[in-house]
Parts: sequence; structure tokens; C-alpha cells
Amino acid sequence: MGLLTRARRWRDGAGIDRAVITTPPEGAPRPTAGALRLVEIRSENPASVDMSVYVEEMYEHCPFLQASTARGMTGWTVYEVTAGFDRYAVEAELFLAAVHAAERVRLLAKRHGALACENIVVLAGAPDPDQRHLMGWPHWALKHLYAPVGIMFGKFAQGVQESDRSGRNIPPAPFTFLSVRASVRGLDPIFLKNTPDLSTALAGADDDGRDVFEKIPCDWKTVREWASSLPAPRKP
Repeated sequence: MGLLTRARRWRDGAGIDRAVITTPPEGAPRPTAGALRLVEIRSENPASVDMSVYVEEMYEHCPFLQASTARGMTGWTVYEVTAGFDRYAVEAELFLAAVHAAERVRLLAKRHGALACENIVVLAGAPDPDQRHLMGWPHWALKHLYAPVGIMFGKFAQGVQESDRSGRNIPPAPFTFLSVRASVRGLDPIFLKNTPDLSTALAGADDDGRDVFEKIPCDWKTVREWASSLPAPRKP
């Protein structure tokens, strides 16, 4: 039985768009369930991590971030890696959490465009001390699954120096997180120049409401194997 099925979407009583990834009722519990412990549900100003200074420093590197935060369109959900689970299990649960976030961004982008942004924080305790590698396979698979519908993913490891699309250094992240946002068609394809197929898909993106898992089984093992078969990025 797959890890997840297609997204189910609705609007709750408060008028907020919601998305959830459902599992078949007859399916057995996911063996990887519990590898990530939810520390704090989605919040614009999480209490479990201090992100205010970092976000302000990122305004000059992310053209829509300031407007997004001002309008409450940037959310943070905080998880902690649970001891006793291997790296594969953490990858699987991180992938699932990111799919939830991506489906929410798809809903919000219909009304708010490039302002829609969700972030998944992974606190210390990962099996691999370099959490950048922990995010590697989920990030790679998610980019390819969601590029055709205009969703962009970024990964930021705590303390690691990264650069923006112009090559400028950005502030090192104070915590490890995976970012999910609506793409900017005129800018993001350039950022993906080392992956031409991905850049082309993003440039021609059209969110027609499709199920991104329509042509591939949705369990993490299958998704990871599929992701490993994709062309590797070109060397700069």
C-alpha cells in the first residue's frame, strides 16, 4: 500500500484553505510513522525557533518574502527527529510533510500568487549529523514532482553558507529547514540552470489541479527510486 494517496482539499469553517494527504483506510500504518515528531503546528511566528532576525535579513534576497510575511502568508511548521529511526524513515516523513506543505501552497497560490510560502523546520537529532544530506532525496524528488505545477523547493541546513540566484551569499540558516513556495516564472528557471529539464518544466508550469502522483505510486521507496533515475545536475 502506498505511503499516501492524492491530496484532498477543502475550506474549513474559518475560510482557510486546507490540504491533507490521506492514506487508504484499508492500509497498514506507515512503518516510518513517528520518525518526525511535531513540535509546533503551523505558525507565522513560531515559539520553538527564533526566526525573526533571519527572515528580515533574507528580505533582500527573496523579493516577495517581506510582502508575504506582512500578509501572514509565510508559515513555519516545526518537527524534531525522533531517536531510534533510521535516515530512510526520516526522509520518508520529511517527504510527506513537504507534500502537505506543497498542497497548501498550491491552494494559496491560486489567490495570492508568489506570496505563498511554507517552511518545514527539522530540529537537531538527525541520524546524519549533516542534515543537508537528510533533506537531499526528498528535496530532489519534490522539485521534479511539483515543477510542472509551479511549486519551488529550497533546502537550508543550519550554519551552512548558501547563495541566492545572483550568486550573493545569504545569511546562514539558524536551523535546518525545507522551504516550499510558489514559483516566480521569470526568475526561478534561471536559478535551476544546472538542471535544464527542471528549469524548462518550471518555466512552462501550469497548475491545472492535476494530481502530481497520478503516474507514479506514492510510497517513498518508489518515489526515491524514481528520483535516483533522474538526470543528475550539470556541473557549473
